[in-house]
Amino acid sequence: MTTAVFLGFIVFSLYLAIRSKKGHGAQSVHDFFVASRQFGAYLVFFLAAGEIYSIGTMVGFPGGIYAKGPTYGVWFLGYILLAYPLGYFLGPKIWQAGARYNAITLPDLFKGHYGSRALELIVAGSSILFLLPWGQLQFTGLVAALKGLGWEFDPVYLVLISAALAFTYIAISGVRASAYIAILKDILMVVAIVATGVAVGWKAGVGDVFHAASLQVSNQMNDTQLRFSMSTMLFQALGFYVMPFAVQNFFTARSANTIRRTQVAMPLYMLMYPFLVLASYYAISQNLQLASPNEAFFAAAVRLLPDWLLGLVTAGAALSGLLVLAGICLAIGPIVTRNLLPGMPEQRQKQGAKVVIVVYLVLSIAMTLATPNLMLTLINTTYYGVTQFFPGVIVILFSLKVRPMAIALGILSGQGLAIALYAQQADFGGINLGLVSLAVNLLVTVVANYAPRLARVQPA
Repeated sequence: MTTAVFLGFIVFSLYLAIRSKKGHGAQSVHDFFVASRQFGAYLVFFLAAGEIYSIGTMVGFPGGIYAKGPTYGVWFLGYILLAYPLGYFLGPKIWQAGARYNAITLPDLFKGHYGSRALELIVAGSSILFLLPWGQLQFTGLVAALKGLGWEFDPVYLVLISAALAFTYIAISGVRASAYIAILKDILMVVAIVATGVAVGWKAGVGDVFHAASLQVSNQMNDTQLRFSMSTMLFQALGFYVMPFAVQNFFTARSANTIRRTQVAMPLYMLMYPFLVLASYYAISQNLQLASPNEAFFAAAVRLLPDWLLGLVTAGAALSGLLVLAGICLAIGPIVTRNLLPGMPEQRQKQGAKVVIVVYLVLSIAMTLATPNLMLTLINTTYYGVTQFFPGVIVILFSLKVRPMAIALGILSGQGLAIALYAQQADFGGINLGLVSLAVNLLVTVVANYAPRLARVQPA
């Protein structure tokens, strides 16, 4: 029954993808990747929510609490809530900049504003590099979700099935398929999370679960943990809306006001997190021996839900991962065909992007199988690199005049330092390594921008 329900929803998602293509015929590059900037508030809302509340919500958040304790999940909630006000003010400006430069990708914005080929290449190349862990994150979650079905397949088959589904969605109608499927995914995800949390409370008791879990994990934060949570919230909130796929989602909107309307309603999704906490605490309180912390949520679901509802839960989780995977692919494909290979004619960019997407999926699969990681580690790794774009994006949005070489040096300095500090396991008293690197990024940018001017000033 579990597998039948799961497959039923997957088949229905394919129908929605096909339905999304109706009336659009042969899609242009702009229609395939950014829906010709025609999406209204509802579709933009579900598309954005599909990227934000992904399989990391259902797998990474409970897994982090299970592995590190409840205090480790504070940043997960905090950085999203802190990001929403930024999105309300910056999202419309990103849309306006996209319209001004006829942009499809994040590197298109840098190319249009700075007019620097070198900076365009730096942003394009590092976008692809730091989105590899994000793809790995989706595959890691998908393996955990599909195992919830009781399938005893080797993980390599599970990730291949996931990659094939994600590519199918993309091939049918690009971002339009993602938007239509996102509606189904959000409904299933919310029902799945609430149903699991309610089942924990009904069968095990909320008070009993919290008491039992508190005997095994601490609810107190020491100074180092507090500094880590606060600095990580700030750092990742700054990077939240400069993710290449998040920027591209803004480009699909019909107007700047459309984005404002979606950002106002987005925090409502946070109401489902108490149910996730319950599921996490249940896994801790029951001393469940899990192969990976990423399985914490599904361990609770498998124990407490009937088969048909477990099929729904797994479908919601799988679609959450598949949609984000599709979104990443839709961002990386045109980055290669438009920014790394700028001479490619538009009529060939869509087909070329599909080839790039296949290569990206293969690389992500290889990373998933070779180096499995806790999902929270993968989230941090991507933000180390992507958030370094933030100063350059702010310059674009407010039409400031900054030398492109200064922005390029700042990005490279920040990303290089973040990787080096992470490799050496450097400790700044709990301060997020990425935030330290971002500060260096800003310093290098300011010095590189003003030093040549100061050097030209002759003493009297």
